[in-house]
Amino acid sequence: MTETTVRFGAIIIGDEILSGKRQDAHLAKLIALLAARGLSLSWAEYLGDERSQIAATLKRSMQSMDIVFSFGGIGATPDDQTRQAAAEAAALPIVRHPDAVKEIEARFGAAAYPKRVLMADFPQGAALIPNPVNRVAGFSLNQHYFMPGFPEMAWPMTEWILDTHYRHLFHQQSLVESSIMVMDAGESQLIDLMNHITLGYPDLKLFSLPRLDQRRSIELGVKGKPDAVQLAMHEIQASITAAGYPWQPLNKA
Repeated sequence: MTETTVRFGAIIIGDEILSGKRQDAHLAKLIALLAARGLSLSWAEYLGDERSQIAATLKRSMQSMDIVFSFGGIGATPDDQTRQAAAEAAALPIVRHPDAVKEIEARFGAAAYPKRVLMADFPQGAALIPNPVNRVAGFSLNQHYFMPGFPEMAWPMTEWILDTHYRHLFHQQSLVESSIMVMDAGESQLIDLMNHITLGYPDLKLFSLPRLDQRRSIELGVKGKPDAVQLAMHEIQASITAAGYPWQPLNKA
């Protein structure tokens, strides 16, 4: 697989995120960790602690070839449903992982029983993700990586996953982004141009970001391979100039 065929996704789980009791920090951090390795995030979903919903989402994503990072819900309390949902999505039983048990026993000794050891119960065949903070492992299954919701644990675990399993994908392609700020134009006035660029450069990703300030303005640009980005931006700039709208450069490919 090359970086162009691989899609990375994120699933962030927890009622506390959806209720606003806690603010999610995983999405921005995952984007940064991927970007540092020349990779990018294709999609993200937020879910509550509802087993059926988590299972349905995982079943769908497991049918793809996507590499998915899941944060939250792998503890042993009744509100943590991710381990069970992953097993349901993969049609697998939950079993106690002997190496996960060893890690928990090494960290907690006799206090591992009777409750902490429940966190060693994973879908059958799951592989472990080492936890450098408290040795309570996460697990992986079908290119899905399940980690706790605690950032201080999840983020080094995410780095370990990327550096251990996906180093061959790092910096495979140089993707760049370039844009201009168009003034005094609404998006509706630029749709024909956007459609023209999208059809003419199908491998690029076009974006249009209007700003609601005192002067109507739109950040208009594309992202992709450098040569194609440069050609597309020259065409965009020429078309905007011909239409009589003032513009200024922002990001340069």
